[in-house]
Amino acid sequence: MPVTLLGAADIRRLAAELDVVPTKKLGQNFVVDANSVRKIVQTARVSADDRVVEIGPGLGSLTLAVLETGADVVAVEIDSRLAARLPQTAAERGVPDGALTVVAADALRVTELPGDPDVLVANLPYNVSVPVLLHFLETFPALTRGVVMVQAEVGERLAAPPGSKVYGSPSAKAAWYGPWRLAGTISRQVFWPVPNVDSVLVAFSRDAAPRGTEDERLRTFAIVDAAFQQRRKMLRQALAGVLGGSAAASAVLERAGVAPTARGEELSIDDFQRVARVSADSEDS
Repeated sequence: MPVTLLGAADIRRLAAELDVVPTKKLGQNFVVDANSVRKIVQTARVSADDRVVEIGPGLGSLTLAVLETGADVVAVEIDSRLAARLPQTAAERGVPDGALTVVAADALRVTELPGDPDVLVANLPYNVSVPVLLHFLETFPALTRGVVMVQAEVGERLAAPPGSKVYGSPSAKAAWYGPWRLAGTISRQVFWPVPNVDSVLVAFSRDAAPRGTEDERLRTFAIVDAAFQQRRKMLRQALAGVLGGSAAASAVLERAGVAPTARGEELSIDDFQRVARVSADSEDS
């Protein structure tokens, strides 16, 4: 029996049954168009061999599109009503037993997932999208690739290269794990309720080898945060607080091959990591 997807009428019926009113607080905008959820799954290249984690499955429209491929899915849902209903929806729609596991939890606090998923697929609310993505990449090293739907502004930031106007802390931190790219647009009209922002798909793939240790990541991210908290300042000033003063910051930057007069948006994650390594060496010497 093939898996059947949800249409707009199905989603409104489910929401009414559960007394769910989409809330801005949880960033809930449910996708009501089967072609759009299939587009996300195709962009993520999901196959029956994949173990997929979905964040925020909601009423299940994207979940069913992933399950349609034959892949196993772990769905992490913060809303207990939605988490409780999802297995029933899946069963009613032809999903075989055992293919779907629902974890009723806050995605920002999850530290273990059954089955070590290797692909991430999600429609993420704009207010938590970057923290959730970084948490999952940090916590679940088995994740090798993924596609997420996010607010256009957030997606453009995640995929931005150094030197671009929207390059910032999220861009640099996301790049720690591997390359990101914009992978498509999604019409506002496929959501219920219709949001007042545009959405994009962003795809990522994790680098084969880890970039550095956890200590090195934390040190690098602290440098990134300092650089962008005062992004108009030259790095010798912006990093003075974390590197022991302006003169010390200048010395570290010069040893790392970075101009002390540069600004944060000019540096790649490789540059930030080099600054972090030099600063660590300076403390040890």
